[in-house]
Amino acid sequence: MAEQQKKMNVMQLTFIVTVNMMGSGIIMLPANMAQVGAISLLSWVVTALGSLAIAYGFAQAGLFNQRTGGLAAYAEDAYGKDGYFQVFFLYFLSLAIANVAVASSALGYLAAFFPVLSSTPVMSCISVIALLWLTTVANFGGPSLTGKIGSVTVWGVILPVGFIATAGWIWFSQDTFAAAWNPKGIGLMEGVGSSISLTLWAFLGMESASQNASAVENPKRDVPLACMFGTLGAAAVYILSTTVIQGIVPNAELAESSGPFGLAYAKMFNPMVGQIVMALAAMACVGSLLGWQFTLASTAKDAADTRMFPAIFGKATGAGAPIMGMVIMGIVQSVMALSTISPNLSEQFAALVNLAVVTNVVPYIISLSALFVMMRDAKVEPGVFKRNAFVAVVAMLYSVYALWASGKDAVMGGMLVMGIGYIVYGFIAPRFVAAKA
Repeated sequence: MAEQQKKMNVMQLTFIVTVNMMGSGIIMLPANMAQVGAISLLSWVVTALGSLAIAYGFAQAGLFNQRTGGLAAYAEDAYGKDGYFQVFFLYFLSLAIANVAVASSALGYLAAFFPVLSSTPVMSCISVIALLWLTTVANFGGPSLTGKIGSVTVWGVILPVGFIATAGWIWFSQDTFAAAWNPKGIGLMEGVGSSISLTLWAFLGMESASQNASAVENPKRDVPLACMFGTLGAAAVYILSTTVIQGIVPNAELAESSGPFGLAYAKMFNPMVGQIVMALAAMACVGSLLGWQFTLASTAKDAADTRMFPAIFGKATGAGAPIMGMVIMGIVQSVMALSTISPNLSEQFAALVNLAVVTNVVPYIISLSALFVMMRDAKVEPGVFKRNAFVAVVAMLYSVYALWASGKDAVMGGMLVMGIGYIVYGFIAPRFVAAKA
């Protein structure tokens, strides 16, 4: 009875899913979308529907396959160890790329207090690298403090974004929004596709929802519901907040801003409130980066423990900190920051987001395609098979569209990463072939 009381209900799991997705993904989006115009808000509709399909597909996969490994374990059911490795490798690198993007977001808000940090492209790049190393070294003490900090700092995003999504309409101007709608005169389809990668970026992380299945009262019912409700909740907040900002801040100002939510609050109230929101957002980004840096190193350690990564990534201190893995990934992220250096933070952020989406979406497609094998092996009813198959196909078609919308540079970068992945796996594969023999 006591164990039953500790289980989460569907509402609690839904809240966790929503909070996990909201993180720092929304912080820079209004400025990036304003560079196209408010017509880019149409991307949210397509992304919300596609993300719901993806979330549902992973919720179902998580019920059929409850082994550790998440997306990689799903892929293994259809493609064996090579599928497991490629999904893991791409997803792992997408986390590293995303961390550099989060560091860029944090810098955009910190620069409001310390303008020198982003005074030149070179200075911006140095500052991003410094943030990456600061949060890497801060994790050397182990996971305990990191988790506590992250659970507090995430509210620095949730509270201001949630408030503006609900109460911001008091300051909304139809004239301001109308002027921002399509300043570049682009076509409807171009407007829809203009920000697909940026909006999908905000939903990355929905695939982690099914990992809590063992802690839920009724996983077969509650996990799919929480995935859907959580994604819907995040979609509502994202769409409302980015829409209302377009009606509060003139488009030209918003497009040039490195701290769009702080700018909006300054317009709504006064510059002091805007500064407070900027500080909260910076705190949330740094806290999020701190947590994701540890997650990245821990993921590499888990892979090393299962012989999927070099043994050096598996070495940890008594406090549980895989320091060597953190240092190696700190170097990799520094190279990524240097390779995406841009005239301003907004452009660097967009380039990183496009690459992160590509390296996330390819694992999505591979893992979702494995759902057909899972359902066959589980001997599901024909009606369930058809329903899940339809949703999985929608999710995969959306994912392919997201690849196209990310642009040729990001897709080229993703293919280069995949090529490197197969080279790495060539050295690892004999371990598993020998194990079969």
